[in-house]
Amino acid sequence: MSLLEDLSTLYSAVVADILDGRGYTQQTLPISIHALTPAQRVSGRVYTIRTEAVDAVPESPYKLEMEAIDTAQKGDVLVMDGEYDTGCAVWGELLSTACMARGVKGIVMTACSRDLWALRSMDFPVFGIGTFPADSKGRRDVVAIREPLELGGVKVEQGDYLLGDVDGVVIIPQGIAAEIIAEAKEKVSGENTVRDELAAGVPVAEVFRRHGIL
Repeated sequence: MSLLEDLSTLYSAVVADILDGRGYTQQTLPISIHALTPAQRVSGRVYTIRTEAVDAVPESPYKLEMEAIDTAQKGDVLVMDGEYDTGCAVWGELLSTACMARGVKGIVMTACSRDLWALRSMDFPVFGIGTFPADSKGRRDVVAIREPLELGGVKVEQGDYLLGDVDGVVIIPQGIAAEIIAEAKEKVSGENTVRDELAAGVPVAEVFRRHGIL
């Protein structure tokens, strides 16, 4: 299996545990970022987008946003800094449709979406902070793509890896991604054994002594 395929089999908590063990204790995005769609699992390679508030319609609205979507690769997840703006929606049905056609796996953002009536029937994960009907045009615009971001104290760079589910969203630095994902797969195997023993009535303390997993 490829690295992206391996990542897709994991869950955020086990990856967070492995990162903690390696000393990477600030890799989980703020709890305000959650799935807005029925599709509640997302994993892939990070493509960064940064937005800023504007007070007028730019000369070329949506220019960099369109460039980001048109240059994203299969397996990418868009990660957008929306500065926790709840006064407009930077995402919706049509952009999700374009991403799905390119094999983009989802979007994670500190911003709002709209068109939930349509997104609920699409298999495209949208993680954000809420919903709002008004468009971003003249309110917020993309000002940079493929540049480093910092979201809630978490550093996010182009090419990092991301895993999000109902527990939250974890960022895996690209330089250690292969090792973290491999260790997480091993831990999942160990947790399966622990689960079986606990279900069989083995005392918790004994199970922990044997495996060091809880």
